[in-house]
Amino acid sequence: MSWLLVRLWRGRQVDPSSVWFGRKVFDGVLFPLLALILAVGVRRILQDEMPLAVFRIAVPVLVSLAVIRLTVKVLGAAFPASQTVRVVERTVSWVAWLGMVLWVTGVLPLLIDEMDRLTWKLGGSRVSLLSLVQGVLSAIVVLILSLSLSAAIESRLLKGATDNLSLRKIASNAIRAVLLACGLLVALSAAGIDLTALSVLGGAIGVGLGFGLQKLAANYVSGFVILAERSLRIGDLVRVDNFEGRITDINTRYTVLRAANGRESIVPNELLITQRVENASLADPDLMLSTVVQVGYGTDLATLMPDIVATVAAISRVLDTPRPQVFLTAFAADGLELTINFWVGDPENGQMNLRSEVNLALLSLFNRLGVEIPFPQRVVHAAPAA
Repeated sequence: MSWLLVRLWRGRQVDPSSVWFGRKVFDGVLFPLLALILAVGVRRILQDEMPLAVFRIAVPVLVSLAVIRLTVKVLGAAFPASQTVRVVERTVSWVAWLGMVLWVTGVLPLLIDEMDRLTWKLGGSRVSLLSLVQGVLSAIVVLILSLSLSAAIESRLLKGATDNLSLRKIASNAIRAVLLACGLLVALSAAGIDLTALSVLGGAIGVGLGFGLQKLAANYVSGFVILAERSLRIGDLVRVDNFEGRITDINTRYTVLRAANGRESIVPNELLITQRVENASLADPDLMLSTVVQVGYGTDLATLMPDIVATVAAISRVLDTPRPQVFLTAFAADGLELTINFWVGDPENGQMNLRSEVNLALLSLFNRLGVEIPFPQRVVHAAPAA
């Protein structure tokens, strides 16, 4: 019945990244949860009719399977590239199956009673080993649920976002931080720790932020400032510290820039606030490029310069408005130096390839018109023989 319900609910659309469904019908979290709910319901219905020994094994097995699936799916979705997640997955699997075996064999209730008897005084309250274990387990469960909920909210907020992507990103980061903070408070309360003691902890954290964590706190605050004021947006082409690239992600602590050659730079957010940043696409995505060429001193520039403008303007990626321009910028030692400026509307598709295409077009034009591109010449005077 659980397999059939999941199959009907999912339909024919397969989403491997889905936490609830997964790649196969029984691969997500929903299948063991539904099986557990159905098993508990059937046990309550049949508890007065027949022996229920099979359910004493089936229910703990389904609980362990649901815990493992939830942990694996949520951590895999939240940290897809982390190798530590694999270790955590195996650890949770071993702990869950061990707990199931102890419960079925009747050892777990005895172990719980012994852990409850081991107590010690922590501050003004008495804490038992059982309460600490319950707090750790509660923290893990709350962390997993918080990551799952924040990942779902983030994907929903960022889905189809274009112009307001930065605001949605800051909203998702704030929601994740709030959920994790609430989860931490719930875990501490489950462990039996008095939450009024957090006032002292808050003062200690404030001192730590003021001294040892000053840079880290500055980066986090700068990340929210960048996202809030939208001076830098995901997709902008920027230059920071002589590194030029497109912004691919803005996190709370750092920003990722990807250059045209595939290299990525991780820039602390404080650097983007305190230093000068060149943004080529803040108000206008159009970008001006230029190339320099020399022609001979005897060249008729009045005739050549309109031909150069027409040749460059005929290239598909060069914008018609503003129109390409040619300037006589210098009287060089070997010829007349011409600077050609042209505009491109898609710099993310490459700048070097467009400049090369313009240079090849100019070279073809000069060869067709017989225009000389001078090169340095040196005259050697030989001394007369004695």
